[in-house]
Amino acid sequence: MNALSVQHVSVKDVAFGARVKIVEPCNLYGCDIGDDCFIGPFTEIQKTARIGARTRVQSHAFICEMVSIGEDCFVGHGVMFINDTFSIGGPARGQREIWRSTTIGNRVSIGSNATILPIRICDDVVIGAGAVVTKNITEIGTYVGNPARRLVRK
Repeated sequence: MNALSVQHVSVKDVAFGARVKIVEPCNLYGCDIGDDCFIGPFTEIQKTARIGARTRVQSHAFICEMVSIGEDCFVGHGVMFINDTFSIGGPARGQREIWRSTTIGNRVSIGSNATILPIRICDDVVIGAGAVVTKNITEIGTYVGNPARRLVRK
């Protein structure tokens, strides 16, 4: 018979800034959460992730290791961050040295159900709901679609 292993994490080893509000249930462990942040329910923020001051993370978001989010950002419901690009043809399975980091600038808004691969996003960007960001974003603007492209307004 196999033994059952149940992990209860909830909130463990988190560096909180002042006036942070979290709504449980959520799993936050080994991460840094800046001043005046809001973390919604059913959210997971893993070790080494950093959330800047006044950033709001809505429900069901997944922020994995090696993600840094700037100040005054918005992360919508169900946003997924990825650090394993399957560069070896499948999951890294413990080979953390091949994971990649993600850096989100300040004042970035990420719409619900967006997927963010290991990239860099500059300040003052809007990512549309459901977008899949596969490349660095270096210009201010609104990005939508799969793969995400800059929306040009006429």
